[in-house]
Amino acid sequence: MTRLDDWLRPAPPAQTAPPPDPAERRALWFEITVVLLVTFGLSALSSMLSLAESAMAPGGLSDQTVALNASRSTVDWIDLGRQLLGIVKLCAWAALGLYLLWRGGLGPEQVGLSRRPRWRRDLLPGVGLAALIGLPGLGLYLAATAIGANVTVVPSTIDDHWWRLPALVLWALANSSAEEVLVVAYLISRLRRLGWGENSSLAASALLRGSYHLYQGLGGGLGNVVMGVVFGRYWQRSGKLWPLIVAHWLIDAVAFVGYTALRGRVSWLP
Repeated sequence: MTRLDDWLRPAPPAQTAPPPDPAERRALWFEITVVLLVTFGLSALSSMLSLAESAMAPGGLSDQTVALNASRSTVDWIDLGRQLLGIVKLCAWAALGLYLLWRGGLGPEQVGLSRRPRWRRDLLPGVGLAALIGLPGLGLYLAATAIGANVTVVPSTIDDHWWRLPALVLWALANSSAEEVLVVAYLISRLRRLGWGENSSLAASALLRGSYHLYQGLGGGLGNVVMGVVFGRYWQRSGKLWPLIVAHWLIDAVAFVGYTALRGRVSWLP
């Protein structure tokens, strides 16, 4: 119990700068608002509308289907180009978060992104986090779908092209990089600078993560809030971001590639 209590209690952040003056506070709030409006904040608003639309459709949530990765053209090379553009967009979001943190005095290593991730320090914890979140998450999805609180999530409907599997792996990496950099490192660091406590900044991060997954249904939103709490607290306690990126990438890559390999061979897959 003591170890659990220690983990639940956030480590005190290092004080590297004096509290912001009113002008800096306004600038920080403006920056956060703009960053969220062009990235996951806008996705959250769109997700809420998608949830409302699915709930009002005939049959409700349980009769609706959403594809996480879909073909974007009937022309092979145009589809590939659009897939790559989407991947580049997510990578640019991650780069934007890192750049703004760097301009604010927090370089990549200070938010847990060392130049070379290490096996024991970064990769193994990532594998552990993936197992901790991925297996219960699958169970929650199946339970939420069974009671009609989720739409049917199809990880991929991309046509069978030679580049499909590499693209899905890259999508998983781009998703994980953008989300963990912006929703964990960037947002929590910025809220810390504004004087927010560790618990309140963690709650904001987790709720944001859950909100832009609401297009999957209430179960998808709740599951990602839980994931946000675990990932955010891990980062607050350890200061390491690589394990979160590795874990998120593994969860998405297994879902995307596994679904593509098993579709039509496993009865419970849509």
